[in-house]
Amino acid sequence: MLLLSLLAYVLVCAALYFLQERLLFYPQRLLADYAFQFAVPATERTITAADGTRLSGLLFPVEHPKGLVFFLHGNGGNLADWGTLAPTYTRLGYDVFMLDYRGYGKSAGAIQSQAQLLGDVEAAYLAVAAGYPAGSVVLAGYSLGTGPATWLATRHPARLLLLHAPYFNMADMAAHTIPVWPILPNWLLRYPLPTNELVRRVACPVILFHGDQDEVIPYDSSVQLRALLRSGQLITLPGAGHTTIMEQPLYQQQIRQLLPDASAAGGAGVP
Repeated sequence: MLLLSLLAYVLVCAALYFLQERLLFYPQRLLADYAFQFAVPATERTITAADGTRLSGLLFPVEHPKGLVFFLHGNGGNLADWGTLAPTYTRLGYDVFMLDYRGYGKSAGAIQSQAQLLGDVEAAYLAVAAGYPAGSVVLAGYSLGTGPATWLATRHPARLLLLHAPYFNMADMAAHTIPVWPILPNWLLRYPLPTNELVRRVACPVILFHGDQDEVIPYDSSVQLRALLRSGQLITLPGAGHTTIMEQPLYQQQIRQLLPDASAAGGAGVP
């Protein structure tokens, strides 16, 4: 019995380690000739990663932009879905850029490591943000995207960091979602995404948005992160679940108050 228990333990560890991408990422691909259709204009952008992989992105431009909202989406779907959120920011005078991670939408390849994921995100940031004045870029992340967005904010100056339903870290998420996790070692996590460690180093104001009825990422994650911020606040959205944050009237009200002051100077945008 002891030997069987040990064998079962090893098998569970191996499965969680090697199948981690299947547990964490839920990409939906799009055909190369798929035509995006949105309520606002959008331009397809191709980002070339360090290893030559071609990544798909969308730029939603406005006339005389105040700045750029660089938005990293969650772990499901693709830009055909997430792009519908762009008007939240374009109607306030901001260009919006969204990236599909490897294997999502029209992006080639597949996510294989945290370093690769973060490298792709930074490559996209460097390619797009270079077209905007310093201090006019707002970094934003939703769910899975909050960790990489926070990482970017530790490496590049931003006016604001907007985190929608952020997780404390992936070890904390594993403890909430995998019943046997308390008896497993944290080194099994190949995607630790330690938002709690990174957010301490973010110099710009950090705004946390979290629904108090979130059924995926516990609301308490944001409560804990709020205590670590150098500058910023937690905006609680009463009654909001995981996917309904940006639909809430309170969110729309708060974002209108936050973004008009996010850039003192207008930008030329990205050609």
